Amino acid sequence: MSHLIRSLTFLGLMLFSLSGLAAALVETVAGDVKAGGSASTAITILKDQRIQPGSVVVTGPKSRVLLRFDDGQAIALNENTEFKIAAYSYARDDAKKDNIALELFKGAMRSVSGLLSRRNPQAYSLRTTVATIGIRGTDFMVAVVNPTFMRVIDGTITASNAAGTVAFGPGATAAVASATTLPAAIAASALPASVAASFSQLGSLTIAAGTGAAGAVGAATGGVTVGTIAAAAAVVGIAAAVSSSDSTSTTGTTGTTP
Repeated sequence: MSHLIRSLTFLGLMLFSLSGLAAALVETVAGDVKAGGSASTAITILKDQRIQPGSVVVTGPKSRVLLRFDDGQAIALNENTEFKIAAYSYARDDAKKDNIALELFKGAMRSVSGLLSRRNPQAYSLRTTVATIGIRGTDFMVAVVNPTFMRVIDGTITASNAAGTVAFGPGATAAVASATTLPAAIAASALPASVAASFSQLGSLTIAAGTGAAGAVGAATGGVTVGTIAAAAAVVGIAAAVSSSDSTSTTGTTGTTP
């Protein structure tokens, strides 16, 4: 019976993530990637699962995930990263509802703009421990290793904190030493080796520009993708298998249960 309860709990979490409140689709996933209300309560996520606002996403060693938001925004998280979708609101026909607030606690990520941030860039913010990053139709990377490092692939970003706001254009590499130190451009050669490696890995990814129709149905319509439905069906199958033979070992979406 304990197997059934665990499986039904996971099913409930997934079905909740299928609701109109969901923000992002797991487009690709490799290795140990989890999501939940906090890093300590996060559970394993699957390709085509939808992630709701308020979720913390955590990647383990040698792991990576690409999240595709309903407006086409893409977020790629490198290994050993902790990231939060603090808030997300997008209505295809109402730009007044646009809002995407993200937080990067540690690790490295890449952000590629979707429709929301292209039509309403002031609605986008990415907060780190030392600065808040804004965009102007952008493809950029950030690494939080104390200090925070940034690299702009395309477009322009702004980094703001108590010391002021600085804009960085295409090809720029920058650092923010503390919450009271003005963000500053640096030479790419000044990046720590671990950050340079993360930026190289993330920068080599081919990420299509989002159009709002790249596999995710707009949250305003409350729709879900065929892949999402299939993922939920797979969990239903796991629960059924467990209930029919509780004494048999099963391997489910959250691991192997003895």
